[in-house]
Amino acid sequence: MKILLFTLEYPPFKGGVAEYYENLVKYWPEPKEIFVLENNNNSLIDNRIWPKWLPALFKLTKEAEEKKIHHVLAGQILPLGTVAYLVSKFKKFEYSIIIHGLDFSLASRGLRKRWLTKIILVGAKNIICANSYTAKLVENFLGSREKIIVVNPGVESRITHKAQRITQIKKKYNLENKFTLLTVGRLVKRKGVDMVLKSLPKVLEKNPDLIYVIIGNGPEEENIKNIITELKLEKNVLIIPDANDEEKNCWYEICDIFIMPARNIGGDFEGFGIVYLEANLAGKPVIAGDSGGIRDAVVYGENGLLVNPENEEEIAEAIIKLARDENLRKKLGEQGRQRTIEKFDWEKQVKKIYNLIK
Repeated sequence: MKILLFTLEYPPFKGGVAEYYENLVKYWPEPKEIFVLENNNNSLIDNRIWPKWLPALFKLTKEAEEKKIHHVLAGQILPLGTVAYLVSKFKKFEYSIIIHGLDFSLASRGLRKRWLTKIILVGAKNIICANSYTAKLVENFLGSREKIIVVNPGVESRITHKAQRITQIKKKYNLENKFTLLTVGRLVKRKGVDMVLKSLPKVLEKNPDLIYVIIGNGPEEENIKNIITELKLEKNVLIIPDANDEEKNCWYEICDIFIMPARNIGGDFEGFGIVYLEANLAGKPVIAGDSGGIRDAVVYGENGLLVNPENEEEIAEAIIKLARDENLRKKLGEQGRQRTIEKFDWEKQVKKIYNLIK
């Protein structure tokens, strides 16, 4: 059975959605039977014409015919779901839609988009949601749970010898006898870095040796720097905009707590939060915002703490609670590590989609 992944986001494109699809292909049980049609060379979308997805229509028709595709996995409802729906009518393949979060929020705005989205979803063989929160939104939209399945992202277990690199980083940033708080992610407002910073004055009263490390870059970087200056946090906050994967992995090992109180801003929410599991994999407890699809990744009291992401007092209290209780940190971190290994292995996650289609 030949499968085609049809997506706008695929490596070298960066982001959680692209990573999801990269691993979907990497761990597909029949690697010779899955193909990818992506947009990295702008071959699917052309904003100079209308409809802008017309090139995708021709490309999908050609690929389906040449490769004798039986099933298409459409990575975005709009516009690729539209294309999959139309082409399936005359090429006679089935299609499934994969939904992550913001893509559904955008697709369900406005009467025309809602009408089109419903047609696409009703025509799909399966609706695969990356988190339970999005699955519930889709269920409410359709009025039925039929065809909807949740397949969370997975993680890859990393066992690497990086003790020397960790020692170098600690020395470089003078982290001996420091308590380290860590955030890893693109610097956009919904990630909640601003709220962590606003909580720090209260935290530093109890933990003056705390260092908050922010790894990432993005449109919020300037605002974050302004908050740091305004609150006089220069000595306690470190921004590393360009860390490579090896360095990020080292920081997961170095930190005492991972924190990302992500929140929902106008329908833009954290679909899952793979970084929570990456921190858990290093045996570290996490503090997460109770919003979007995060409850699939973080279970309160099992692998971390959930907080109201709009409440800086609650964020501060969670940091202080974990900072003064080493046993709780170890317990949550170890439980998180075991849970991640058992429940979120990429091979197992991909097999769910494979079995569903086959």
